[in-house]
Amino acid sequence: MAESLKGKVAVISGVGSGFGKATAQLFAKTDQVGLVLIDFNEKALQDTADVCKAAGSKVVAIAADVTKSETFEIALKATVDTFGKIDFLINYAGGALKVAPIEEMDDVINRRIIDLNLTSAISSCRAFTPLFKKQGFGKIINVSSVCDRRSWPGWSVYSAAKAGVNAFTKCLYTELRPHGVAVTLLVPGGSNTGFQKAAVGVTKFEWDEELAVRPEHFADMVYQTCALTKGACVSELHVYGLAQDISGF
Repeated sequence: MAESLKGKVAVISGVGSGFGKATAQLFAKTDQVGLVLIDFNEKALQDTADVCKAAGSKVVAIAADVTKSETFEIALKATVDTFGKIDFLINYAGGALKVAPIEEMDDVINRRIIDLNLTSAISSCRAFTPLFKKQGFGKIINVSSVCDRRSWPGWSVYSAAKAGVNAFTKCLYTELRPHGVAVTLLVPGGSNTGFQKAAVGVTKFEWDEELAVRPEHFADMVYQTCALTKGACVSELHVYGLAQDISGF
């Protein structure tokens, strides 16, 4: 069973581009969902927020760094003050930053990769969990990667961080299930989102758009996951493009 998302409230990080942007805009255009949007890139954040507002959504835009735990405390306060509740927490923010043999990965870049992909998700869930428990409803979606299922050279630190998201999310599911809160792990394959441009050492690669998984595919799957009525949970969701070779996982 599915329901409309009208009247719902979503907090979404990483909305400046790619999956997060597509999801925020779909939520706004389809059901005018109340939105708290987070991104480090202020201009990209505002561009997404403007589209969502034009579609009829009430939007709070927060330009902040998700590797700082205070970002989510600010987001929590803004959510409660503006909407009084949260229905969906969607942690898209992440990135590879650098792809290289392990001996070329210094402590600084390793910590940045772990903080951006794993620590940010933990901090976000930690901040919002008390509200979810108090409400007795809601859905959390954390984003892993095909890299935590399939191995490629140079992606070791990013893959380790995403594997951490996988384990954290599964444990969080067991914690929050008794409180009526669903926790989902989204496992995306590669997409033509510009992800590569933000990572040092990634050779340019793109897939045939006809067979590639696109941001709107992720947005649609996340929308459908959120539209499930209380009591149903998609515990793990894989969305891969036919253009990408992920054989052997």
